[in-house]
Amino acid sequence: MKHEEILAAGTSIWLDDLSRSKLTGSDRHSLPHRIAHDGVRGVTTNPSIFGAAITGADEYAADIASLSGKSVDEVVRTLTTDDVRAACDLFQDIYKSSKGVDGRVSIEVDPRLAHKTQETIDEGVALHALVNRPNVMIKVPATKAGLPAITALIGAGISVNVTLIFSLDRYSEVIDAFIAGITQAKAAGKDLSTIHSVASFFISRIDSAVDKELKALGNQDLLGKVAIANAHRAYALFLEKFDAPEWKALESSGALVQRPLWASTGVKDPAYPDTLYVDELLAPHTVNTMPQSTLNAALDHGVLKADAVTAHMDEAVKTLTALTQTGISLDAITDHLEADGVKKFEEAWISLLADVAKVMK
Repeated sequence: MKHEEILAAGTSIWLDDLSRSKLTGSDRHSLPHRIAHDGVRGVTTNPSIFGAAITGADEYAADIASLSGKSVDEVVRTLTTDDVRAACDLFQDIYKSSKGVDGRVSIEVDPRLAHKTQETIDEGVALHALVNRPNVMIKVPATKAGLPAITALIGAGISVNVTLIFSLDRYSEVIDAFIAGITQAKAAGKDLSTIHSVASFFISRIDSAVDKELKALGNQDLLGKVAIANAHRAYALFLEKFDAPEWKALESSGALVQRPLWASTGVKDPAYPDTLYVDELLAPHTVNTMPQSTLNAALDHGVLKADAVTAHMDEAVKTLTALTQTGISLDAITDHLEADGVKKFEEAWISLLADVAKVMK
């Protein structure tokens, strides 16, 4: 599948990876090559990605040494925002040509703040100012405490990537929080056309969790189907919410929809096609943020499908109904995945801090 075909289907390719070596390298895995030849139109990061990038990487040693006397939190914040700022600069042309829709680079608030609303708002504002690039997106987790933070940041005119969305109910709340923020921004006289947002709906982790329970029941029929069905229903919700009169009034004032972003699209079960979560999720006004291996696979042997999402709306309802009939609670699974996602990002951040602290000694 060609990257031009993916974009023509309405899906923007963002790379779920960032490191100093990818920023400055010249091989096919470098970010400049990916932008020029593979159709990459944005980058997402998270604490795990930064941990993998910085820990043990020689290219950060000089910067760490130059920051002697700073706290480890300050050093890590400097390293991560420097990389994001450099990536923002690489995407400036795409940012301008797409009128701000793409060319985006996301950086996450400290995951230890996931359940603290005001602290998340304060950190989001600070990160936005520190990166100081119009194409940065601030990542905020879709926890209960994160919802009002999303509204506040959007209301302040800051573009937001809402992360760690697993359930349809929470996704609905995320859209409502975004619309409330746009409403605040309009009341404050902000230029709504400059405020962008994506809602990162996680995919493969759902199949991993659901498949485990299905196998325990001996149910083979639904294996590998639930995550995609859940995403298809999320897209239906997106279409419904952004066709409502409340939104249309804001849209007439220049507001732009919050695009669904498919995250966690690397296939974890080798029994499934490695392009499964790309092929089945092509749709207008969407983003697919892919790890490097998934992007390589999609461009090599991905299957372009017309109406990959909208043609399967009814089938998605039947799949989720069939899951309920097995006695498996998708709500319980998605609640656990949200809590576990926050925990894993927090652990990754703490581990990164500890590793950098060792280098600073």
